[in-house]
Amino acid sequence: MTQIGFVGLGKMGGNMVARITRDSDHDVVAFDRDPDVVTTIAEQTGARGADSLEDLVGKLQAPRLVWIMVPAGAPTQGTVDALAELLQAGDTVVDGGNSKWTDDKARAATLAAGGIDYVDVGTSGGVWGLEVGYCMMVGGPDEAVTRLAPILDVLAPETNELSRDAIGPRGWGHFGPSGAGHYVKMVHNGVEYGLMQAYAEGFDLFDKSEYDLDNAKIAHLWGQGSVVRSWLCELAARAFELQGNDLSELSGYTADSGEGRWTIAEAMDRDVPTPVITASLFARFYSRANGDFTHRMLSALRAQFGGHATKKSADG
Repeated sequence: MTQIGFVGLGKMGGNMVARITRDSDHDVVAFDRDPDVVTTIAEQTGARGADSLEDLVGKLQAPRLVWIMVPAGAPTQGTVDALAELLQAGDTVVDGGNSKWTDDKARAATLAAGGIDYVDVGTSGGVWGLEVGYCMMVGGPDEAVTRLAPILDVLAPETNELSRDAIGPRGWGHFGPSGAGHYVKMVHNGVEYGLMQAYAEGFDLFDKSEYDLDNAKIAHLWGQGSVVRSWLCELAARAFELQGNDLSELSGYTADSGEGRWTIAEAMDRDVPTPVITASLFARFYSRANGDFTHRMLSALRAQFGGHATKKSADG
């Protein structure tokens, strides 16, 4: 049995706690700024609730594992700083959010001065991870990752036969020192931008075709052996079924959470041309003033895989 503390019980964090407690005998101590959320998660999952970071750390046995699942930027940095004052040498902080990899490197160096390990876990799977598992891209010291492995094994799906020799029986991979995990996740999200944009543009053409085409039917069909089949295509089919073939209730305003920008900036520094990823990011900027079908579909896909908020159209 492995013991772990979880900080942040939102859409992702709460589901991760639920998957760990449902599928293993690991001991989870859970904390969120909202005490009602802590109570709910504890009642639903059997995790032990904590009413503060101090309480969470006090309920964990050394060497401690504390997984942070809060928004990137200041919320994550503030949590890491607070934990640095509470933890001791030999403990490990895990950031499973969408932090920038350069921030991971800085945090790892700061915590290392006190003997605390830092592991970054780029996590993909969105609101569906509870049932299908999470793809996790890991960076950090070997010993700390080995200690965390039982938790990663529960959160990850089983790998398919094609991939098992490369990454092992579960769907997570360790890619190097602190920062490597979120670096891989950053590029993953940049690629995701391009894939989403291509689907959205294709279905926009269907929407404007002379034929009375059923977008949901097309998306379902493409999932049956097509070279463009994917989970995103499955989610497109679901979005069309739920919101109609024209997605008219959505405004088309498509946000971005930063990873596309970071990917493009890194590509520029490395002299790597990324025209598709760059164009897909610029398309999101364009959507905020011109919400046509392409951008309504992008918004719908983000809602399907990540539970991201959408905006209603003016007529919706």
